[in-house]
Amino acid sequence: MAPRIGFIGLGIMGKPMARNLVRAGFTVTVHNRSRAKVEELVQDGASRAASPREAASAADIVITMLPNSPDVELVALGDGGIKDAARPGQLFIDMSTINPIVSQKIAKELAPLGVAMVDAPVSGGEKGAIDGTLSIMAGGAPEDFERALPVFNALGKTITHMGPIGAGGFTKLANQIIVAVNLTAIGEALVFGAKAGVDPQKMIRALAGGLAGSKCLDQKSEKILSGDFAPGFKIDLHFKDLNLIQDAARSVGVPIPTAAFVEQLFSALRVRGRGGLDHSGVITLFEDLAGVQVRKTQASA
Repeated sequence: MAPRIGFIGLGIMGKPMARNLVRAGFTVTVHNRSRAKVEELVQDGASRAASPREAASAADIVITMLPNSPDVELVALGDGGIKDAARPGQLFIDMSTINPIVSQKIAKELAPLGVAMVDAPVSGGEKGAIDGTLSIMAGGAPEDFERALPVFNALGKTITHMGPIGAGGFTKLANQIIVAVNLTAIGEALVFGAKAGVDPQKMIRALAGGLAGSKCLDQKSEKILSGDFAPGFKIDLHFKDLNLIQDAARSVGVPIPTAAFVEQLFSALRVRGRGGLDHSGVITLFEDLAGVQVRKTQASA
């Protein structure tokens, strides 16, 4: 019999993930601060819960997909949260991108109640969440990872057990370093070429076929060329992740000078009111500095 799932957090990523679990045949109860998103999922076959505690009370597996560490900690350990509904044998899977040190703290507090935890952040953006092709990086005991695997199989295609609790989070933060630096490099390079008179569309085609090619270039080139920076993943959220990276790097004693520099660029974008753009919108900062426009349409400043 498929495990009953309580799913908390129906944002850009969480809503399609919960929908895919419903479509895969799981019994899913959902909770979100915005009731409209809950009702959308109810139309798809989910049940509604008025609180995190209610979502967790009838669930064998509880999943959170929330913006940041304090949100997960509050939902997991706060009043009216998962801890209040805890019972031996439950599995808590946090699929948010948070500080892995916080994941380890939550797991330690839930363990005496008989609740196991897996931290399993994802990569692949909104499209990966909709298509069920996410990359899932999981940390936790091997037996807990095995329990979570049927859920992961409904959500992603690349599923890797990284090690003990927190290992998934550290891997995701490493992913976020690479993505932020890559998008920044793409923006800088395309503005460089455009200022020199090179056609950006031809430039992308040429770069994609060589060593400079990347999934970031493949997936974000249309946004860059069209100027449609409707968020698949917001600059605000990636800035949050870069802050998490700074905290986590300090905790393990690792210098991250490149990520620190990119964090300042993302901060500058937020100062200009562009935090709601897709993170590929980092190119707009280089356009401003160079006085040239790669895009066909101007994003809002």
